[in-house]
Amino acid sequence: MTQLECGNSNVRIDEGELVSFKNEGHEFIHQKGNPGWRNADTEMFPIIGPTNEAGFNVQTPKGNAIQDQHGLLRELDYQLASKTDTSASFKKMYKAGAPVKNSKFPEKSTQQWLLWPYSFEFEKCFELKEDQLEITFKISGEQDMPFMLGYHPAFKLHIGNPIITANAKDITLDEVLEVGNRAFEIENCESITLNDKRKITIDTQGFGHFMCWTEVTNMVCIEPISFYPYSVKQTELYKGFQFLGDTDAIFKVNLKVD
Repeated sequence: MTQLECGNSNVRIDEGELVSFKNEGHEFIHQKGNPGWRNADTEMFPIIGPTNEAGFNVQTPKGNAIQDQHGLLRELDYQLASKTDTSASFKKMYKAGAPVKNSKFPEKSTQQWLLWPYSFEFEKCFELKEDQLEITFKISGEQDMPFMLGYHPAFKLHIGNPIITANAKDITLDEVLEVGNRAFEIENCESITLNDKRKITIDTQGFGHFMCWTEVTNMVCIEPISFYPYSVKQTELYKGFQFLGDTDAIFKVNLKVD
């Protein structure tokens, strides 16, 4: 377990997964084991969204890739790359075409193995400052590699009627619950505030959009995304790709508490 401390804030990271962010003793992150979701955060890469209706195939310039929902990155293990009192960096590496065992098989998926026809390195960096936690994602790999990126943190809810504020509009938890598995889409948005017992604002760079998801009232996932996958058929997920240039792709999420 990796721990960071700065002023009245402290963070715990379990092999790259943000499992706690406390400020003045108030916990902002959903606790694993509580109802709602078995994780606290994860990443969606190199695709976002389900693929079962497309036979787990995603079209790329190098042919079809075999991907389950939200991609294969989550099936790889993070390695700690660096650590200070207030920061930590974790990395995952993948070699093109290497088969990756799908943890959803056979209980939740019929696809046993996943693969991606491009090599890449994925770095996740945490930096804890006073009253805020900055998370930076750096993607490096083959030039012109197609990808999507989504960050999937789950926030603990302390009251029964929290409000999500985005683009100067208020969204209730009931509205998110009504959408169900498709997730509530928030287009063209770089900042969202969760108004719970205490406020937390999620500021982003590089993503462009959000989606919100929950099936319970004790947590909500507020997810920065580069593409909303339910806007196309599963066979057309390739329409949501962006492409890696000759420099690393950088995305940022800043969790700011009030």
